Amino acid sequence: MIRTLTTACMLAWAGTSTAAFANTPITIEGAHFIRAGKPHQIISGSMDFQRIPRAYWQDRLQKARAMGLNAITTYVFWNLVEPRPGQFDFSGDNDVAAFVRMAQAQGLDVILRPGPYVCAEWEAGGFPAWLFADPHLHVRTQDPKYLQAVERYFQRLGKEVSPLMAAHGGPIVAVQVENEYGSYGDDRVYMEDIHQAVVRAGMGTNILFTSDGALELRNDTLPGVLAVVNFNTGEAKIAFKTLAAFRPDQPRMAGEYWAGWFDHWGEPHAHTDANVQAKELAWMLGQGYSVNLFMFEGGTSFGFMNGANFQSNPNDHYAPQTTSYDYDAPLDEAGRPKPKFAMFRDVITKATGITPPPLPAPTSFMDVPAFTLGESASLWDNLPAPISVDQPQPMEQFGQAYGYILYRTQVSGAAQGQLYLGEVRDYASVYLDHKLIGTVDRRLKQVSLPVTVNAGEHTLDVLVENTGRINYGPHLADGRAGLVDPVLLDGKELHGWQVYPLPMTSPDAIHGWTTQPVDEPAFHRGHFSTTSLADTFLDVAAFGKGFAWVNGHNLGRIWDIGPQRSLYVPAPWLQHGDNTVVVFDLRAPSQAVARGVMQPIWYVPDVKTAE
Repeated sequence: MIRTLTTACMLAWAGTSTAAFANTPITIEGAHFIRAGKPHQIISGSMDFQRIPRAYWQDRLQKARAMGLNAITTYVFWNLVEPRPGQFDFSGDNDVAAFVRMAQAQGLDVILRPGPYVCAEWEAGGFPAWLFADPHLHVRTQDPKYLQAVERYFQRLGKEVSPLMAAHGGPIVAVQVENEYGSYGDDRVYMEDIHQAVVRAGMGTNILFTSDGALELRNDTLPGVLAVVNFNTGEAKIAFKTLAAFRPDQPRMAGEYWAGWFDHWGEPHAHTDANVQAKELAWMLGQGYSVNLFMFEGGTSFGFMNGANFQSNPNDHYAPQTTSYDYDAPLDEAGRPKPKFAMFRDVITKATGITPPPLPAPTSFMDVPAFTLGESASLWDNLPAPISVDQPQPMEQFGQAYGYILYRTQVSGAAQGQLYLGEVRDYASVYLDHKLIGTVDRRLKQVSLPVTVNAGEHTLDVLVENTGRINYGPHLADGRAGLVDPVLLDGKELHGWQVYPLPMTSPDAIHGWTTQPVDEPAFHRGHFSTTSLADTFLDVAAFGKGFAWVNGHNLGRIWDIGPQRSLYVPAPWLQHGDNTVVVFDLRAPSQAVARGVMQPIWYVPDVKTAE
């Protein structure tokens, strides 16, 4: 391994000369990456373009160059580009080709991670919800139905990105085969199936690689495919030692150096040690190793796109992630440099001998004075036409992907006992004659609650929120949402249900607005006016559990267990003059008030609430 470099060689490794390296493929010779006949060091950062409004892509890419990066690594989220089987959307924030071309314009290489599985703390690890509608389809296996779906996705994605491969003059220098499969299984035939699907789609003309933890490398690597290693802060030396022993005659690269961490609902906001990370980054670059910082910018899992963890440890539990994917990255959720940015820039500059370009002009932020969401509309008055079923079914059986779903049946009293809901996916509010009688939270491993039914006929409602399908762990394979088990009252199965899908795709059809108090659950609407357009964070601390729209854009989830108590509002989603905010809340707020602030609001959750 090369330990010392001449200045000329360091210039070549950093790849800062766009004219010299634009559209030039990177190849592998022994233990080195080679570009234009010289050793090349990849210094990359992860940034998921679908987590960032398109209007800000160029700003973030310029900041990547300003930190000294020469490459950007990005996932493609399958569930966003193929929301329904065979219906693709590569427009707007899904326009991967436009993002790649923007990166090229900034002199950046692109490392593409198309999945099909991506993890990423993203809903179902990127798998479309419709895959889980078929109980006989098995993701991440040799199941022909699954592989056919992957083939269709890759073929369509290939039309967007194959012309942008470095072999054709584009900036995509490497493509990942699957993602961290070694922590899930060890089926090499399946991995080869995905490998060949990537090649058939025209995405195999440059470097192909697999990426996994040091101990899992043996489970998913493929002959002739580069293996890179993922690891946490403080693990670089042992991870690279393991990689070198496993693949002695290939380049050394950190596919993911976790220089930050993500947040779960009900747990403290993540803070990591930037000083340790800067020293570790300096060590890796000094060894001549290539690095991908995970994340350079985390961004936001807008809408209902956050994922959840649930591993196989008996003491583990379902743990959904927050909407914010700040990740304690060098850029914050809204793209502003943190102190970590300057520390990493200085390390990279010293390692390469190159002074990076300056930062672009900072993004504008604003405060929005407090305003009241003075209009409310009951959910009970805004239900769609019901679907009759004998027993509850998961939401995918009704063609629904995300949001909420209501299950209604009639019960006769007098009766008393446990209402058993099974493994709720994922949070159920239970109502008797529209009055809340309790909740069942999958995080807390709850499956039932006590119920007392008085004499006569009564309406039983179970309103279930999908708080994020699992993105990591063995439970990933079962991505059903809603109710997945029979419902029992005092040991007797309940039949004859009316089901109301509530995907919450838009606030436009909500009716029955009133300024009078409305019982929970309900929508709450308010307005604020602005003469200038700038980013802000919507302070939602007044609300309990739900989500918020601003001008029809779903900003993400609200949950008073924290740690997140504000939602990022990008300026491109605002308009001069009147702006409309609609919050859906399962609970009745004592005062429905919001405001815009220039910094995100975090707090340490109350232990009693979080557990």
